[in-house]
This record gives sequence, C-alpha cells and structure tokens, in this order.
Amino acid sequence: MPELVAQRDAFGEALVDLGARNERVVVLDADLASSTKVSLFAAAYPDRFFQMGVTEQNMMGVAAGLATMGFVPFTSTFACFAAKRALDQIRISIAQPRLPVVVVGAYGSLLVGKNGKSHQAVQDAAIMRAMPNMTVVAPGDGVEAAKAVFAVAEYGGPVYLRLTRDPCPVVFDDSYEFKIGPAVVVREGSDVTVMTTGIMLGRAVEAAEALQAEGISVHILHVPTLKPLDVESIVAAAEKTGRVVTAEEHTIIGGLGGAVAETLGEHRPTPMKRVGIADVYSESASNDALLEKYGLTSGHIAAAATALVSGATAATKVKR
Repeated sequence: MPELVAQRDAFGEALVDLGARNERVVVLDADLASSTKVSLFAAAYPDRFFQMGVTEQNMMGVAAGLATMGFVPFTSTFACFAAKRALDQIRISIAQPRLPVVVVGAYGSLLVGKNGKSHQAVQDAAIMRAMPNMTVVAPGDGVEAAKAVFAVAEYGGPVYLRLTRDPCPVVFDDSYEFKIGPAVVVREGSDVTVMTTGIMLGRAVEAAEALQAEGISVHILHVPTLKPLDVESIVAAAEKTGRVVTAEEHTIIGGLGGAVAETLGEHRPTPMKRVGIADVYSESASNDALLEKYGLTSGHIAAAATALVSGATAATKVKR
C-alpha cells in the first residue's frame, strides 16, 4: 500500500517553512484555519496572519492591497467560495492588474468530508482557467502540494492553487522538483496515455499497474499546471501511444479533459476518453460512494483505457 498524505497537511507545514524563509509572506483566512491548516502559520507567525471572517470578497481586496505594498499574500478558503463567492473581486482586483496573490482553494473536488454538496467544488479549475492572467495549479499528492507552495510564492502573478482535503497516495519522493508549467511523465508506456491532474494521479498509477497485468502498457503524463498548459508535452504523449484518457476529479467541461481535447483537436487529433464528472450537480455521500457514482475510481480509468485499446485493435482487425 502506498503512503497516504493529505494535501492540506502538507500545504500547512510547507507554508510555515515558507514563512520562515520569506518575511513578505502573509496569510489571510476566511474563518477556516483549522480545516485548511493555515492555523499552523497563524501559530508560528501571528503578526502575519489576518483572520478576515466569512468575508471572502473583502479578503481578496485586502490581499490585493497587500500585494501592491510588496507582500506575498496567500488567501485561504474553500474552493467553492474562492471560485464563486469571491470571483468578481479576484477578477477585478487581482487578475486584471496581475498582482502576486495566491488564491488557495482548499477542499477542491468532491471529497469534502461531511460538509455536503454545497461545499463541493467541481467547476473551480474551469472557472479560474478561463480567467485571463490567472495561473492554475492542481498538485497530484502531498509532496507536490508542498513543493508547489514555494513555486507559487515566487511566481510573481495571480495563482489559483487547488488543494484537496483527504489523504491520498504519495507518488513523488522528496527529490521531485516542481515547476509551474511543465507536465511530468510519471510512467513510460506504449499502448495508451493517461493524462491526470490533481489527485487522480494516484488512481491512474493504480490503474496502470492493474492494466500491466493484463498486458496493456500505460503511459502516464501528469498535468499539475492546467494553465499555462504544456501543449508540447501533451501532443508528444498523444503521438507516443495514439490514444489518450484524461482523468480529473472535476467536471470534464473546461477542466483537463476539455483542455486536452482542445489541444489535440488543433495540433494532433487523437482518439480519447474523458474520465471526470459529467454535466451534473453532485450529491453528498461517503467518499467511496461518490467516486463510484461519478466514475472516478482507478477501475473507471482502467476501463476507459481498455476500451480505447480494444477499439483500436478491433478497428485494425476490420481493416485487415
């Protein structure tokens, strides 16, 4: 069994380390510090922690002001509130003037504990990806989440950092170096490419291992930066196998699946399937029930990959 680490824990610890290295880093919280783990920063640097209360819109304006004064603000709230409730303030006060504010969307995706459907965020990456000047980062595990904290602090522009709540498999080791922009080849394969973003990475690795036992070789390209998108790596991975599956814990409209389809449609038309949430409103349930209902398990990734490979084989046989 792989080690499990929650991204929010890795983020909170990394933020404390960042605060020790950079005195310009400040954190603004929307009354969720214990859940998002910015409480660790508050305890370490109380003079640089600002409890804004349930006023996400105001929090973004204050962060913009701090950024103009040379600070590096991290705003922390749930992804559903960052991407929707405070969207206009992010657009006008942060994105348009290209201010170096890191908007942290905690509890991204379906799995939000017992907070219910109102707190699920499955359109947030699409919303942020469509906003000019906004960079969108969705780490795949705790190691990458921690590394991303330092990268986004140095980026010098608006960043949306999407994090999840529950423990997920650790894929990378401490030697991994995260950079904003490049996609990462996690596994070499020849039959089908699985492209992932966020915590679907661990499920893709599990699917690839299961498929290997069935004689299917899976190439995994992890895409932690949804914007700017690494078009060159996506096209190269599609050319390598000729078949693509995208996997995301997010709606397939406007997220990774949409971005890859747009890219391949323009640069390298390729048979593909999108594993993600369809155009529906999600419901509240246990983690396992949600992943099964909305088709987000490793088994669903494996089934999509198998269908593409089998379809190609069948087409070849008919052609002959």
